[in-house]
Amino acid sequence: MNKGANRDKKQALTAYFVVAARDGDRGALGDLVRLWHPRLVAHGWRLTGRREAAEDAVQSAWRDIVRGIANLRDENAFAPWAYRIVTRAAGRQAGRQMPVAALDVEVEDEGDGPEEASQHAELRRAIRALPAGQRAAIALHYFEGLTVAETAVALSIPAGTAKTRLMHARAKLRAFYEGDEE
Repeated sequence: MNKGANRDKKQALTAYFVVAARDGDRGALGDLVRLWHPRLVAHGWRLTGRREAAEDAVQSAWRDIVRGIANLRDENAFAPWAYRIVTRAAGRQAGRQMPVAALDVEVEDEGDGPEEASQHAELRRAIRALPAGQRAAIALHYFEGLTVAETAVALSIPAGTAKTRLMHARAKLRAFYEGDEE
């Protein structure tokens, strides 16, 4: 199954679990946690720079998600809404300061040969060098598939700021690949 089909399947499952959870189905809520927890922790880690802080932030975020899910009117808006809650929790966890940390970003390299694996390692290295806000914007937009507007919601920033972060991140990645690193 291709990446787009997996994303569509995940979105459909998410929407189903959100609707069921809003109706009080605790099993659906557990399924939602199992489906989204790893991605939310990865997002928290990108923002805090520490695995333990990310886990704490996501744990706090899940409390807010469970309390607020009944008020989430658009089940298809779960991803940016949940990422936004994690962003706020991570901000509190990190003392409102998002450090530049050497974090891994998920880049699919399953079944690739040595050349592709090397290119993926180089991409991970380049992304790790980005400031946390740009790294988070790149990961949400390109790896999680959020639109610019959804990325802005997830990071609690204006859409123009999300576009600017993406633009600067792309420029830095281009410079990295062209050998013009700052």
